[in-house]
Amino acid sequence: MVLSLRSILLTGLALLPITKAQSDLIGTWSTKSRSVFTGPGFYDPVNEKMFEPALPGIAYSFTADGHYEEAYYRAISNPQNPACPQGIIQWQHGTFQKLSNGSLTLSPFGVDGRQLESTPCLSQSVYTRYNQSELFTSYRVYTDPYHNIPRLDLFQFNGAPMAPMYLAYNPPEMLPTQTLNPTASATSAGKASSTKSANAKRSFEDLGNFQEPLNKNVIMPYKEPYNVDKIWWYGIGLLGLGSVGYFCF
Repeated sequence: MVLSLRSILLTGLALLPITKAQSDLIGTWSTKSRSVFTGPGFYDPVNEKMFEPALPGIAYSFTADGHYEEAYYRAISNPQNPACPQGIIQWQHGTFQKLSNGSLTLSPFGVDGRQLESTPCLSQSVYTRYNQSELFTSYRVYTDPYHNIPRLDLFQFNGAPMAPMYLAYNPPEMLPTQTLNPTASATSAGKASSTKSANAKRSFEDLGNFQEPLNKNVIMPYKEPYNVDKIWWYGIGLLGLGSVGYFCF
């Protein structure tokens, strides 16, 4: 009995550093642009809509019960046509685990992730599923000496640091931590994650009978902000009128 009690105490003490380290992650973290955040303001799973932020950036949210959510907005330059950059919006969520060596593994719910690729030079944007597991070799949470707010540094699988992120919300701003688009082939991890965290803000709470959207693989049309052809012909017309006026008057 004494040995058993001693073993329990030793096990509890061993878990304390891991629990404390994981608790440091709780909250919503966003890069310096402060334009990208997780939650319903970035992705609407009911209507299958992704909302483009004002500036590129990255956001991660973590809960105390081992769930995470991420939001990416990247602008990719086009060397062949600098006026035609590409924009990529990505969203996914799932569960995370802190390993004994200090690394973090992020396992998304494969049926839920979404990606939107768009470019102003094409008439369509491509909207597809997105599923990417992640490994961070290490991380640091500390008070940024310049901004004087909590800062999160994540180091990718190859040791390269990501852009620093700063605490934006605590509790985190997130969508429900259950599988939002259940299918017959949904992963067991997704099915087992129906328990919601009480430490995170929620939207779309009542998703007990959530149906997979029929338009999940739709090709979303890209709307041009203006008609280039009309402007071109308008310019030609003005040039013609100017030429006639020059020679006649």
